[in-house]
Amino acid sequence: MVKVDRRIGLLFTAFLLLLVLAGTRAIWLVGVQGSSLRSKAAAQQVQILHVPARRGTITDRNGVELAVSEDSATVFANPHLVHDPGAAASRIAPVIGRPVPEVLRALTQSGRGFVYLARQIDTSRGDAVRKLKIPGVDVTTEPRRHYPHRELASQLVGAVGTDGYGLAGIEQSRERKLHGADGRRRVVSDAIGQPVSIVDVKPSTPGHDIRLTIDSAIQERAEAVLHSVGQTYQPKGATAMVLNPRNGDILALANWPPVDAQHFGDAPAYARQDRAVGASYEPGSTFKAITVSGALEERLATPGTVFSVPPSLRVADRVIHDAEGHGYESLTVARILAQSSNVGTDEIGLRLGRDNFDKWVRRFGFGRATGVEIPGEAAGIVPRPSQYSGSSMGNLPIGQGLAVTPVQMAAAYEAIADGGIAHQPHVIAGDSARGRRVVDADTARKVARMLEGVLGPGGTAPEAQIPGYILAGKTGTAQKPEPGGYSSTRFVASFIGFAPARDPRLLVAVMVDEPQGSIYGGMVAAPAFQKIASFALPYLRIPPG
Repeated sequence: MVKVDRRIGLLFTAFLLLLVLAGTRAIWLVGVQGSSLRSKAAAQQVQILHVPARRGTITDRNGVELAVSEDSATVFANPHLVHDPGAAASRIAPVIGRPVPEVLRALTQSGRGFVYLARQIDTSRGDAVRKLKIPGVDVTTEPRRHYPHRELASQLVGAVGTDGYGLAGIEQSRERKLHGADGRRRVVSDAIGQPVSIVDVKPSTPGHDIRLTIDSAIQERAEAVLHSVGQTYQPKGATAMVLNPRNGDILALANWPPVDAQHFGDAPAYARQDRAVGASYEPGSTFKAITVSGALEERLATPGTVFSVPPSLRVADRVIHDAEGHGYESLTVARILAQSSNVGTDEIGLRLGRDNFDKWVRRFGFGRATGVEIPGEAAGIVPRPSQYSGSSMGNLPIGQGLAVTPVQMAAAYEAIADGGIAHQPHVIAGDSARGRRVVDADTARKVARMLEGVLGPGGTAPEAQIPGYILAGKTGTAQKPEPGGYSSTRFVASFIGFAPARDPRLLVAVMVDEPQGSIYGGMVAAPAFQKIASFALPYLRIPPG
């Protein structure tokens, strides 16, 4: 009996010790390690997913979609729940199009409860991953950006990164409106990694749509013309803009070489740049209309004022020549502009004087950004009179020694085309601002009439004529500056014109950077203007005149 009692006592003592140990272990796990264990459990079974908002659509003025959001698949994993990372990586990698070592590296990251294996891939690939039924690996739906027309207006529209934020163009400048508000999703998985609860903790809010002033048909024509220029003259780059001079609507903004918006980041930096707003260049002879406008405004000359134009003109240490040699001749202001005489224009500029010249250059908007809604707009470079050298008034009136952007030149010519009123160029429909008077209506009319002569007999751009329409415009052939002077091999060829000349409703500007072979604006840029305008005029139902 004593032995039985002793055994019962020993068993009781053993059970009591086990109970104490269990209690101590429980207290240790709950009190000391509880927080850590709960975190590990949550990391293995609960994920908080970022849910990108569906981005707003970008369309042209007629509703043609230029940038849209579509469903895509994003593959993610919880490494804690992937029991055989090597086998899982071998099965997943071929489906998502990534190397096996990269997927294996992601699946073996210690301390990580959530990793992306692939983002924004085709939904068909996402479905294939689901069918693998690998514990710890799952797929969610995420919007991605799609550009239906690929290269069309790509530098203007821009691109979006994998994180859903705009990187360039309108995608960047209107990021806040397009993006919307991202959400958060809570996914709870069971012990084998299968989701048992999916709750949107914070629903996403889609972004707003944006309508541009661009017309896809005119944009496509402008890009096709620049492609032809690129094939023929092999330039470094080319830009074309089409505007409505009555309100500043940009109907086309094309750049060459083209960029595939779907693979925007793969293109060279020069090609990605929207050079219409970001490229500064010396305008050359297209700037002469600004010099003449200032002289007319100051009542220092009229279209019929005659200047004695010598074969050359010395201004301080610089000798100015015309493109074609000539003896002494008498030319009216109108003929000086039509023939693009450097010597004659400098004589007009010298009569205007440095302070008045600077006043009208800035009045036309040079030296500051136009405010167009495109990121990366340059302000150009316009020296102050206090910075002029002795020869500056031999350079500046003919468009040398200062830098402008294509959009600034287009805005300046808007003022000449629309009776002295300049409108801020814009690409967002509905963003048009009130016009700003630059010159008197009579001055604008007289300069426009003189610019008609550029396309007439003896002018520099007869190639730009369009049957049935009276056109006005100006050529430019500018040497590019280089250390110590100007290049004898690198030029910028340009042409800016509007139609119909007596009632302008269309303005086209073309700039070709470093054309090879022919270098003259009248030979390189003027025909491009003609091809774009000859399509746009009837397309917009603008009658001849």
